[in-house]
Amino acid sequence: MKAAVLHEFKTPLSLEEVARPTPDVDEVLIAVEVCGVCHSDLHVADGDWPQLARIVKKPLILGHEIIGRVIERGAAVQSVAIGERVGIPWVQYTCGECEFCHEGNENLCARQRITGVTVDGGYAEYAKAPASHVAKIPDALPSDQAAPLLCAGVTVHRALKQAKIRAGQRLAIFGVGGLGHLAVQIGRAAGAEVIAIDVSDEKLALAKSLGATRILNAATTNVVKELRASAGVHVALVTSAAKSAYDTAFYCVRPSGTLLAVGLPATDISFPPIMMAAAEIHIKASAVGTREDLHEILEMGASGAVHCQVSMRPLADVQEVLAQLSRGEISGRVVLRI
Repeated sequence: MKAAVLHEFKTPLSLEEVARPTPDVDEVLIAVEVCGVCHSDLHVADGDWPQLARIVKKPLILGHEIIGRVIERGAAVQSVAIGERVGIPWVQYTCGECEFCHEGNENLCARQRITGVTVDGGYAEYAKAPASHVAKIPDALPSDQAAPLLCAGVTVHRALKQAKIRAGQRLAIFGVGGLGHLAVQIGRAAGAEVIAIDVSDEKLALAKSLGATRILNAATTNVVKELRASAGVHVALVTSAAKSAYDTAFYCVRPSGTLLAVGLPATDISFPPIMMAAAEIHIKASAVGTREDLHEILEMGASGAVHCQVSMRPLADVQEVLAQLSRGEISGRVVLRI
C-alpha cells in the first residue's frame, strides 16, 4: 500500500510502498478514505515534545483522524460489520482494567496505544485498530467533516465539558485554528458569550462568522486590558501552541475562573503562584477524550451543531501541508484524501 512514512525526526515524510497491515483476531482493517492533519502530527514528526518523542515508533505512519470503511475483520469481531464506516482516533486502545479506565477516564490509561505515535496511523491507504475502539460514523456526517472531530473536536468538547461552561458565561478562545474554530461553535451551542483572540484577521473573521460575540487581534490590541475591563472571563481556553497565548490568557481569567490548557507549546509554561492563590484560579488540562466524549461530538456534527472548515488535499501534498501548518498559514483544518 502507499503511505507517508516518518523515518527520523525533523526529516521529510517519505511517500513509499509498504506492507498492508493484517488485522489481529480482535481488530478490523479499514480502507482509508480521508485522514485529518493535526498540529500534533507536526510535533510528532519534529520530535519536539520530549515526553512523547521517547515512545514514538520508527519508522512510523502518522495520522490519527482516520475515516474509512471496514474491509476485513478478525475472527472474534462481532460489533463492526464489513462495509461499515468507522473512525480511528488518537486513542487506539485502552486496557479497560486500570483505575483510570474504571473511573471513566480511559483517555488517561497508562497502557493506551496512540494512533500515529506508538502504532501506525492513517497517512496510508489502509489502517487497522481494535474493533472495540473504532468510532461508528453517523450516516448524516460526511467523512471530511467527521475526521477533524476525532481529535480537534473531541479535545475541545471534553475541555469545555470539564470546565462546565454555562449559558451567559464569558469564554475566551485563544487561537482560532483547527481546534479553536470548533471551540467557538461548541461554546456558542452552550450559550456562552464567546470572545475569539488571534493574530490573524482572516481567522478572526472566521470566528465571527461562526458566532463569536467579540473578536480581538492580539497583535494590535491589549487583550488583558480589554477583557479585564469587563471583569475577566469565566473560562479561557488556549488552543494555540504559542507560549505567549498562555502568558496572556492567565491574566484574563476572572477570580474563581478557569484556564483550560489544550494547545501544547514545546516549551514549559508557568504562572505566579501568588496570583493563582489570590484569585483562586483553576488550571485544567484536557487530553483528547473518551469513547463517550467522541460519540457526543460526532452526534453534534451529524446534527449540524458543529461544522468544520475543511480543505481537502491529496496524500502527495502532506509535506507541504505540514510546512504550512508550521507557519500558521492554515485556517480551519486540512484533510488528506487517501
